[in-house]
Amino acid sequence: MAHSVAGRSVVVTGGSKGIGKGIARVFAEAGAKVAILARHGDQAQAAAAEIGHGAIGLAADVTDAASLAAAAGEVAKAFGGVDVLCANAGIFPPAKLEEMTEGDWDHVVDTNLKGTFLSVKAFLPLMKASDQGRIVLTSSITGPVTGFPGWTHYGATKAGQLGFMRTACIELAKYGITVNAVLPGNIITEGLAGMGEEYQRSMAASVPLKRLGTVDDIGHAALFFASREAGYVTGQALVVDGGQIVPESLEALASA
Repeated sequence: MAHSVAGRSVVVTGGSKGIGKGIARVFAEAGAKVAILARHGDQAQAAAAEIGHGAIGLAADVTDAASLAAAAGEVAKAFGGVDVLCANAGIFPPAKLEEMTEGDWDHVVDTNLKGTFLSVKAFLPLMKASDQGRIVLTSSITGPVTGFPGWTHYGATKAGQLGFMRTACIELAKYGITVNAVLPGNIITEGLAGMGEEYQRSMAASVPLKRLGTVDDIGHAALFFASREAGYVTGQALVVDGGQIVPESLEALASA
């Protein structure tokens, strides 16, 4: 599977850290030409240097169409086109519903949901020229499947991405472009580390595989969707959570 992405041009938004960085590394190690996009160009460049394999880092704000258009031009100049877009950029600042402000809501929606739309719009003209056009969205189990206090805005955007996917995959099928989504569970990243060791222990206890996921777990799922072998898969959401959403209670795990 990995060999079918070798030499392909891949863009990863929000790729300077966390899941995005893991996705970028998996693609780079599979031989793809990877462009990491992040709001801070120095962070994108540092991630690209760390990953190696010819990866490049560019500044781009997914809430700004002009910024994305400029980045698309730079990627086209560097790689000659774009085959795969991993629309991964997202934020999750917690805010309980009663305290959440309109600004809090707009900030998350603009980044996670509008940012997905603007990213696809910016790179679509380049992807239409590819014979292996792939769009992979980083959604989440939170929103589409589960809920968590403080993340009503986040959950709404992640569910919204799947609604976007289901129509986008129909509209873009005429270009041979597939659109799919990965739904991570609890993945070990800088953000999860910030929630404390007790949170991590409690979450691992609720996962049948008894561990939290890694960024590579998500990267390999994205790699599958981007592969030539997945060319007949579109409009699909793949949960990658170690089985977390399957048990109806902790008692079900205790009884296993």
